Amino acid sequence: MNEAENAICFLERFVKEFPAALEESSSLPISPLSHKVSLEELHGETLDLGLRLLASRNAPAGLSALLSHTALTQLLQNDLSSFHCPQEAEANQEEGETVVLLQSEAVQRLFLNKLIDVALEWYENLPKLSLSPSRILHCSVHAIKNTRRKMEDKHLVLAEFNQLFGMQDRVARAYYAVFDGHGGVDAAIYAATHLHVVLSKQETLQSDTDTAFKTAFRRIDDMFRSKAKRERLRSGSTGVAMLIQGQQLTVAWLGDSQAILVRKQQVVTLMEPHKPEREDEKQRIEDLGGCVTFMGCWRVNGTYAVSRAIGDFDQKPYVSGDADCSTVQLLGDEDYVLLACDGFFDAVKLSEVPELVLDALQQVCDPEGGASLEQPEDAVGQRVAQQLVAHAKAAGSSDNITVMLVFLCSPLQLLKKFHGQVYLTADRLGISV
Repeated sequence: MNEAENAICFLERFVKEFPAALEESSSLPISPLSHKVSLEELHGETLDLGLRLLASRNAPAGLSALLSHTALTQLLQNDLSSFHCPQEAEANQEEGETVVLLQSEAVQRLFLNKLIDVALEWYENLPKLSLSPSRILHCSVHAIKNTRRKMEDKHLVLAEFNQLFGMQDRVARAYYAVFDGHGGVDAAIYAATHLHVVLSKQETLQSDTDTAFKTAFRRIDDMFRSKAKRERLRSGSTGVAMLIQGQQLTVAWLGDSQAILVRKQQVVTLMEPHKPEREDEKQRIEDLGGCVTFMGCWRVNGTYAVSRAIGDFDQKPYVSGDADCSTVQLLGDEDYVLLACDGFFDAVKLSEVPELVLDALQQVCDPEGGASLEQPEDAVGQRVAQQLVAHAKAAGSSDNITVMLVFLCSPLQLLKKFHGQVYLTADRLGISV
């Protein structure tokens, strides 16, 4: 079944479930993230709602991104003043600027009705759409709460970056991010919902991606400050995000979540994590009048074990909201990028990663490991992150663990390249390499 046929099959199911607009008295089929949102937050929360609704009904990812983008575009053409919360406008003033809040459930009902209208229109006459992402990469992700009381990590895989934001400049883009929350999950959820949206709006996205990322991280910290103030939130989050744009790979980070590039089975260092004990971070904090002390681990002013994060406003500016960035050109001989939180890297050395990944691929592909030889190639890579997470846990990590492996060549090609024996042949998989 081709992409257009897949799209029509899904749309047929969707319009049967939602044949008409949602009534005012009916509950929403999926819950918004917030009760009230600012106009700036509306973009991220609305796209998140649309993607979650469509993913829960197994929509093709490309179609889901295009539907959500189109419905949001139509929503923003409406006069939204009837959804304002005027009684709270004055209470949310920041430096003389009034923050307008909207009633989230009401405005999201309008969005979902736009989504239903678009789905019905496309079902009756499917336009010519680019339903596949411009850059298709195999991605393996696994996350566990581990022994912690709560799961405070969030992650995002967005191969459909261009489709979600209506970009038609023919530059292939894919976005990946891992956020490690502390003191609650609110900051991590916020970053996972909004950072890519703010990044997409930066004029320097293609010409100076480092600056675009730094501006986006800084803006997210400011936006979360307003939300934290009005909702009395106290959480924070480190994060690492990656944008592959054409043949350029850019990584941006705050705190001790990390990304590494592996090329020809060798680790290429992309970044140095922000930790309080790092000499330049310690000096920065002390120059501001703060201190770094050892209390089981190195902490900023005896509190947070991170020196940079989104949130943690009680310790700003000592805990900085300024991200660092690193950009490399892809040469075509890269194996993969691994993004993970400190729950992984505290238990696994960078130098161990290449062999761990190959061992995991071998276990997944080897019939003795119980893997089906009939699985498609994207399924071959899927279990690799699970193996890496299990290794970190066995090595002593008690923290939340999130591992994301973005393959820059196919998992099968990687295994064939560095092992003398072919564990899984392309013809058995029904793929070409």
